[in-house]
Amino acid sequence: MTEDTDTATRKTALITGAAQRIGAEIARVLHEDGMDLLLHYRTSGSAAEALQGELEGRRADSVRLVRADLLNTAELPGLVREAAAWRGRLDLLINNASSFYPTPMSEATELQWEELMGGNLKAPFFLAQAAAPLLRSSGGAIINLVDIHSERPLKSYPIYSMAKAGNAMMVKSLARELGPEIRVNGVAPGAILWPEEGLSEEARTNILTRIPLGRPGTPPDIARAVLFLARNADYITGQIIAVDGGRSVQQ
Repeated sequence: MTEDTDTATRKTALITGAAQRIGAEIARVLHEDGMDLLLHYRTSGSAAEALQGELEGRRADSVRLVRADLLNTAELPGLVREAAAWRGRLDLLINNASSFYPTPMSEATELQWEELMGGNLKAPFFLAQAAAPLLRSSGGAIINLVDIHSERPLKSYPIYSMAKAGNAMMVKSLARELGPEIRVNGVAPGAILWPEEGLSEEARTNILTRIPLGRPGTPPDIARAVLFLARNADYITGQIIAVDGGRSVQQ
């Protein structure tokens, strides 16, 4: 798309957890492809503003920041109302925001359950529910960031693994519920960015030895898969692409 593309016809995407890491890279790739973006954040306001400045330096009035606590379900429709007020349309919902930390069975708490299930399962579902009318009008799509551990649980992360398993089933269930107007797919990252805490050097080395391609992936690997599902997959729905260097073929 060119710089003078009419904003009334330019596609609009809402990305949750968009200020940093994989979410920010997805934003860069979709923006470069010509989409206008609503970038959701909760606490990373400075990072969100920096990303907005970076992208709007390339195309003015192309990024809107939206703050919400996704664990508060009452705030979710407001994100969709922002899209409707700004561009009058929504073409793509990227459920990227996620909580990730260990919860060994002997130590897991109800609060951890609520946070991990809420961020990884409940919030994406109810945000999809709120976005469905606008997405249906545009013939849009939903893409969930799942995880390869939705199929093979990660030791010491049972609640997270169960939440992502539910997220994977959400992709398939919503594909049936929302078709034919809305496509719903997922991307399941493998070792892309190491967690900021909770994973030892020994554990990282063990992970790398089980990846056929022999290396971790990068955020652009995930972003390009998202772009493919958004732009070039009109006859694909209910599917989850593992972007993991082949790790998921290992036992």
